[in-house]
Amino acid sequence: MVSEHVEIQVTCGSAEEAAAIARALVEARLVACAQAVPIQSVFVWDGEVQNDDEVLLLLKTRADRFDAIAEFVTEHHSYDLPAITAVTLGGTRAYLAWVDSSLAPPVA
Repeated sequence: MVSEHVEIQVTCGSAEEAAAIARALVEARLVACAQAVPIQSVFVWDGEVQNDDEVLLLLKTRADRFDAIAEFVTEHHSYDLPAITAVTLGGTRAYLAWVDSSLAPPVA
């Protein structure tokens, strides 16, 4: 299934940071909805294995919004290198139509 819709995933250092980013993106109508899930992350940073509590943001949107969202997150995130990834989002026609209707018109 080819989709114009994506789920952007962003890890945040706290629930407060995740909530602030999520709210700003929804208010700007760059994403239709955002979900925040507490996670445990294991990764290499500065040559050492880290084990941290984080919050994963799951952002439902369209692929053409990715660059604007990534720019916003990078500017407002506490990490030097925030993890910002995207996966194709499939779903019912009704749900994806709701995603579309929840977004601001594309920037020309």
